[in-house]
Amino acid sequence: MAWYPGAKKMELQPESDSQPAIRPTQFIVHSIVAPWTPERTYEYWRDSTNLESHFGLGYDGSLGQFIGTETRADANAAANRRADGTGAVSLESASNLQASDPWTPEQVETLIKLGVWLHQKHGIPLRICRTADDPGFGYHRLFDAWNPSAHSCPGDARVKQFREVVFPGIVARATGKTTEEDDMPTADEIATAVLKKDGVIAVPGAPATNPTWTLSSVQTEILKRLDKVAATEAAQTAAITKLASLVGSGVDTATVVAAVQKAIADAVVRVSVDVTGADSKGV
Repeated sequence: MAWYPGAKKMELQPESDSQPAIRPTQFIVHSIVAPWTPERTYEYWRDSTNLESHFGLGYDGSLGQFIGTETRADANAAANRRADGTGAVSLESASNLQASDPWTPEQVETLIKLGVWLHQKHGIPLRICRTADDPGFGYHRLFDAWNPSAHSCPGDARVKQFREVVFPGIVARATGKTTEEDDMPTADEIATAVLKKDGVIAVPGAPATNPTWTLSSVQTEILKRLDKVAATEAAQTAAITKLASLVGSGVDTATVVAAVQKAIADAVVRVSVDVTGADSKGV
């Protein structure tokens, strides 16, 4: 049995001795749908069910281990132990009662540290599992074979964190691209980690006809939107300058308003362009 030195050992019996050995090839994370400490999670596994996870993670980043990582735990359905002796290491994490909240920064840091240890100790490869049997890292709802009841565990917010922060953080820390004390991967590491296998990424606000772009296209779009913001600011400056030139010149209010409106329109029409190249009126 293998025990993680960063966790408090709270060994479940008789499961720890009676359940068969596994060769760990996967790490699967869960939300327990309760704001529990590792101690409370241990009590639940001990007193209320014949199921269990290897680890329990509190909101404050505290971690308990209930079964050695080379012994089967029963939180992942078909991934618990396969006919070839391989199996998954499982972790239940404190959450709200709807499992809708994100992991806290403390939870994220603990997940990254544990993920690095599992990679180093058991050789779990630094990739997100491609199939239910594929070695790597994942979350409960990733495959039906792990989640036959088809619930949303660990929740949308945590799936997003897993893909954008936790897993890239494990990779960065394990490969030495960040120091032990770094909490977050770099922007480039995050961008690389969330790219899909075909080299494209979903872009908020992208047209329905082209919802995914290459990373270089994303960078180009960011620059275009920044240019638009700068031009809008120039339009506002032009309007203010025009207004200032009229103040005290003896013209009436209507003339001032008309002049300001025209100055804004003249400046904005030059920058009212969307990502397709048409202006905001569809011209």
